[in-house]
Amino acid sequence: MKIIVTPPFTEEQKKRLEAAAGAETLIFRQKSEITPELISDADVLLGNLDSPSQLSRARKLKWVQLNNAGTEGYCEPGLLPQGAVLTNATGAYGLAISEHMIACLFMLRKKLNLYYANQQRREWKREGHVGVIQGTTVLVIGLGDIGRTFAGKMKALGCYIIGIRRRVSEKPLAGDAAADEIHGMDELDSLLPRADVVALSLPGNATTYHVLNRERIALLAPNAVVLNVGRGTAIDTDALSDALYAGRIAGAALDVTDPEPLLPDHPLWNAPGALITPHISGGYSLPETLEQISVIFAENLERFLRGEPLKNVVDMETGYCR
Repeated sequence: MKIIVTPPFTEEQKKRLEAAAGAETLIFRQKSEITPELISDADVLLGNLDSPSQLSRARKLKWVQLNNAGTEGYCEPGLLPQGAVLTNATGAYGLAISEHMIACLFMLRKKLNLYYANQQRREWKREGHVGVIQGTTVLVIGLGDIGRTFAGKMKALGCYIIGIRRRVSEKPLAGDAAADEIHGMDELDSLLPRADVVALSLPGNATTYHVLNRERIALLAPNAVVLNVGRGTAIDTDALSDALYAGRIAGAALDVTDPEPLLPDHPLWNAPGALITPHISGGYSLPETLEQISVIFAENLERFLRGEPLKNVVDMETGYCR
């Protein structure tokens, strides 16, 4: 069996995977080293490729395990061979990305971005009142691993949590305990005016495109802060920029943008209250994330080789875990 592994695992993490593989041999290659010849007869791919289109040559594939939660491009009809299974790394990113979101929120609420700019100019200058976190209402759009983890931490900080998921189940789901209310996406318009913080951790697909469009951004309160760590396409970038310049919302922390990278001349760069990072809240910025990915890979590899059901199986129609 030919098993290709692409993430930049440490030697210790590679040994974990080799132990899970048993008698099977693993081929460790960086994404940039994957050639058409190498992938053409692979049985298993553990990790992402530079482009999902490279899989069009891999007609023997039985299983693809992604090293991120997003599945964009990998669910295209006909890309994977008939019967091949796609899984993702849901569960690996909650820690890193939720802490990034909290750091950004505190930075904006406490005006630390303004004070840092003053420091660079060597200005000893007060910037007036700051905002409070405790007791505020946080609207979490997307209750996957990242959204649930963020909601739990904000709940611990004394916030009131409203969660939005694609479908509202009659039975409580994992992570619902952190939310004071659970609603479906069809109720978003009525919930936005209540939010002090709007946090998005949505994948990129047709159903999430411009979830925050110009009309919905106009529903936000003047003190609202928007956090986006999912995909930039979930927000109308120009509308958000206009709202910041007009002072209609208090701030926005964006680890993702549309387009991405954000064009150098886009006005959003200098918008009041904008905090922009280059899609680094996830990835391997936090070493613990790669460690957790290796654990997910090893467990699923053992399951695959034993013929057991895999974890984090992706629904090819929705791009979400089943």
